[in-house]
Amino acid sequence: MWQSYSNGILVAIGLIMAIGAQNAFVLAQSLRREHHLPVAMLCIACDAILVTAGVFGLATLLSQSPTLMAIARWGGAAFLIWYASQALLRAWRPQALDENGQGTPRPLKAVLLAALAVTLLNPHVYIDTVLLIGSLGAQQPMPGAYALGAASASMMWFMSLAFGAAWLAPWLARPTTWRLIDLAVAAMMLTVALQLLLNPV
Repeated sequence: MWQSYSNGILVAIGLIMAIGAQNAFVLAQSLRREHHLPVAMLCIACDAILVTAGVFGLATLLSQSPTLMAIARWGGAAFLIWYASQALLRAWRPQALDENGQGTPRPLKAVLLAALAVTLLNPHVYIDTVLLIGSLGAQQPMPGAYALGAASASMMWFMSLAFGAAWLAPWLARPTTWRLIDLAVAAMMLTVALQLLLNPV
């Protein structure tokens, strides 16, 4: 159980920590204190739903086909290795996470709709949650624990941004910080990829 749970945390945190539109949006809202907690909760809920659908939908499909299971295992490992290489490239040329400046406060509905658009209209969210995290979770001894681990990682990250934005902002504005984060991401991805290849379910 704990291995599946920890794998879920490692894969999910490695994916969601990368600089992207969703993280920039959540950080900006948090720095403004503009409905930042509802925005964080919405992102957590979206991740949990998509990951669960991916894990259990693909788990059912893959369990019926050893061939598909092998394709998912090798394909997932290849993607993780590629993702690790991208993180290493970003570490070579780090960038700061740029939050937007202050502005007129917007209504909660408008902010949540914008958060939904940033989250669900980004094709990478489906690749990350449904396909990548889902296919890896389908191969875990306990897919439910894996999905819970992935959801826990999402909750920890977005709540950290929501509650700690003012404290995190000076650090996240430094390219050196993102170099260290990307190096950690690469290590996480390579660890899970090797485990997937050396210890197939």
